[in-house]
Amino acid sequence: MSSRNNKIQVQVFNDSNQKPVPRTKIQEVVRRVFASEGIKEAEVNVIIVTDERIHELNIEFLKHDYPTDVITFPISEDPLEGEVYISADTARNQAVEYGVTLTEEILRLAAHGALHLAGYDDSTPEGKKQMSVLETKYMHAGNSQG
Repeated sequence: MSSRNNKIQVQVFNDSNQKPVPRTKIQEVVRRVFASEGIKEAEVNVIIVTDERIHELNIEFLKHDYPTDVITFPISEDPLEGEVYISADTARNQAVEYGVTLTEEILRLAAHGALHLAGYDDSTPEGKKQMSVLETKYMHAGNSQG
């Protein structure tokens, strides 16, 4: 039995034309969300895609005829399995708009997707605000090591 309770598996795939974001940072953010939210076992794929691909996913699964920044697909709850698709194109545009780096924006979107898999919902103003606060918390929690 391992002393590290590492039953949270996160794989990252870059199917976009963008310079890849360090996989380990995405993995750390997703694991941090799950550990803090009490999820002990999970298998998640984070897939970085183009606007064109996320637009296709939006049409096919959500009936939205436009690209979005992130889409989350829960597959099962126990153990937790899911996929998080992040548009590198939209992330780049939002990074410029928000005055952050592309890496920071992709990490925020990874945290956002992980929070959806953990059961959070941003369909209300209160839920949106709560998720935004948690995204920031989980993105930056690993940077305060001293």
